[in-house]
Amino acid sequence: MPYIDAPNLSIDVDGTAFAYRDLGPRDGVPLVLLNHWGAVLDNFDPRIVDGLARRHRIIAIDYRGIGASGGTAPVTIDAMARDAIALVHALGFEKIDLLGFSLGGFVAQDIVLKVPGLVRRLILTGTGPAGGTGIERVGAVSWPLIVKGLLTLRDPKTFLFFTSTGNGRQAAKAFLERLKERKADRDKGPTPPTFLRQLKAIKAWGRQVPQDLGGIRIPVLIANGDNDIMVPTVNSHDMARRIPGSQLVIYKDAGHGGIFQYHGEFVPKALAFLND
Repeated sequence: MPYIDAPNLSIDVDGTAFAYRDLGPRDGVPLVLLNHWGAVLDNFDPRIVDGLARRHRIIAIDYRGIGASGGTAPVTIDAMARDAIALVHALGFEKIDLLGFSLGGFVAQDIVLKVPGLVRRLILTGTGPAGGTGIERVGAVSWPLIVKGLLTLRDPKTFLFFTSTGNGRQAAKAFLERLKERKADRDKGPTPPTFLRQLKAIKAWGRQVPQDLGGIRIPVLIANGDNDIMVPTVNSHDMARRIPGSQLVIYKDAGHGGIFQYHGEFVPKALAFLND
């Protein structure tokens, strides 16, 4: 079953309904996907999800308070990580692989440091560490480009996730078309209050005291574009230096959404990493 046809599911976690989709083979360690600021289930790139689901069980989730999940969106990464840990346990998993994009990468790092034995392999994309360079300025960088999107009738991700080159614009158009492929039972879009609450969590992460990434003792793959304006690419290099034995992939002429632009290269790399 392709991701665009995967049913919307829900599970109660301590009185809150969390929305998720579940696809791929039933055996092996499941791969949990954590997405970006303001993202719902329909913001996961179907090419990446389907590519990974050929070999792995995929669990894509909505954070608390966004999409079809209940409750109120947390204003800290700590609370988001605790939610995700509780959700994984509610689903009955004792060991997972984890892929976090942008905000999801913040949450993923915190999960690994909170519960070291839970995660087998970790993929961090378009993201950065607590206290990382420029992370507290995500809002300041994003708002003018969000307004530009509204004024030009274009999705702001065109400007936020991709470079302004011909390659970047072409990749943006293709990515946004892929996000529209699901026609039925689409997830609920984010509300403005949730958008702002998640931004508060991002700003706090950017101002937080750096974590001891040297304590991450599992295999880690880090990927980003070479011109990420949302979570500056220097943060990917910083994480690679601080996490022992981590692998770093930087895509040329690519921005925050480098893995979407280079999904054809990223999926085989991620599969090789997960199966190494």
